Amino acid sequence: MVISVNNLVKRYGDLVALDHFNLEVQEGEVLGLLGPNGSGKSTAINCILSLLKYDKGTIEIFDKPMSPSAYDIKKDIGIVMQNVAVFDELTVYDNINYFCGLYINDKALRKQYVDEAIEFVGLKDFVKFYPKKLSGGLLRRLNIACGIAHKPKLVILDEPTVAVDPQSRNNILEGIQRLNANGATIIYTSHYMEEVEQICSRIVIIDKGKQIAAGTKEELKSMIKAGERITAEIFNFPVDLLKKLQAVPSVISAEYDNNLLVVKFEKGKEGLVTILEFLNSNKINFGKLYSELPTLNDVFLEITGKELRD
Repeated sequence: MVISVNNLVKRYGDLVALDHFNLEVQEGEVLGLLGPNGSGKSTAINCILSLLKYDKGTIEIFDKPMSPSAYDIKKDIGIVMQNVAVFDELTVYDNINYFCGLYINDKALRKQYVDEAIEFVGLKDFVKFYPKKLSGGLLRRLNIACGIAHKPKLVILDEPTVAVDPQSRNNILEGIQRLNANGATIIYTSHYMEEVEQICSRIVIIDKGKQIAAGTKEELKSMIKAGERITAEIFNFPVDLLKKLQAVPSVISAEYDNNLLVVKFEKGKEGLVTILEFLNSNKINFGKLYSELPTLNDVFLEITGKELRD
């Protein structure tokens, strides 16, 4: 077991940030940790890393109790936080060399690791650049290199693709998958559900300080009642027909906006057949019509709710 968290409680005054939170991370996993804003994700990570004191519970990493002074454990952990944490006064190479040097004393080995990290994130053409001269995507890649240069067994990545272009995002995701293929266990947090679906072997959803669901993406999708989602291009769909469609027993929701009719059906129901029969019987002409199965985003919204969070 790489991480074992049992009955973790963390309070900020009257606010319970973690309410008997439990988490297990197996060796070799890419674990997606999801939750709305204020759900307790960041608090959980900071407690796991012993950056925060907690009120109750136990945390073990690599089958050893975690503590602020557990340097034998910390040397095998790599951290890439959402806010880029590099030194503006140091070049790309010197930044990576500095962070790697916190763990690797041997100069020859450190140089090898730094060179491999630079190659890994694709920064070999930028080694003499200072951070202020880098684009957002390159800066994110530098941040990752600084966190993984010492070849940690466990890597925690908190929103590593925020505000980067699609090319950089793809590069980062491919890099995470390579890290995992090379033996690292990954904890990955993101609000981009398509990223989590793409790279995570298992997903944990946390809300109000508790783990509320866990499993593979297929297992999570099987937990919800939502099934097929049908989208049809229709010009001027009548309001009375929308209400009639919403009353169909197998329909979870039906919305019409910007000439698009979107209908969600209960799992196991023949949504495409139902919507075609409905449109034909009401003599409604339509353009493109397509069907989609539930996404991880559908799971997330059904489990955590749709209300806005601070």
